[in-house]
Amino acid sequence: MKELNELNLPGDVRYSDDHEWAKFTGDTVRIGITDYAQDQLGDIVYVELPRPGSIFQKGQEFGTVESVKAVSEIYLPVSGEVVAVNQELEDAPGLVNNAPYTDGWFIEIKPSVLEEFDRLMDRNAYLNMLKGLQA
Repeated sequence: MKELNELNLPGDVRYSDDHEWAKFTGDTVRIGITDYAQDQLGDIVYVELPRPGSIFQKGQEFGTVESVKAVSEIYLPVSGEVVAVNQELEDAPGLVNNAPYTDGWFIEIKPSVLEEFDRLMDRNAYLNMLKGLQA
């Protein structure tokens, strides 16, 4: 397990309480799990994601991540319609471990409530939340 100071926590993404990240890419929001989440899960062996066109509300489960340790649900940090799914994860789920913020992204959505993105945590707030979990 990584120490908090070893975690990759980019400043250009927003973070959820459930350890997902969200980043605007044009008019869509790309979503994945944080470095902390993938580190806690261990080696990821399977990712189940929704089909494009699926619509979810903030906080709804949109898929699962299976690791050698457990199966974990993943939750949408902002409401919207799925417009893209990272097909690479089907054959290479380990991308989530190796590059959670780049090659290991899960889905892109067209957000339906822009204010939800603004309510997500910035890097410092997320780091403070993680410090609270370790206390």
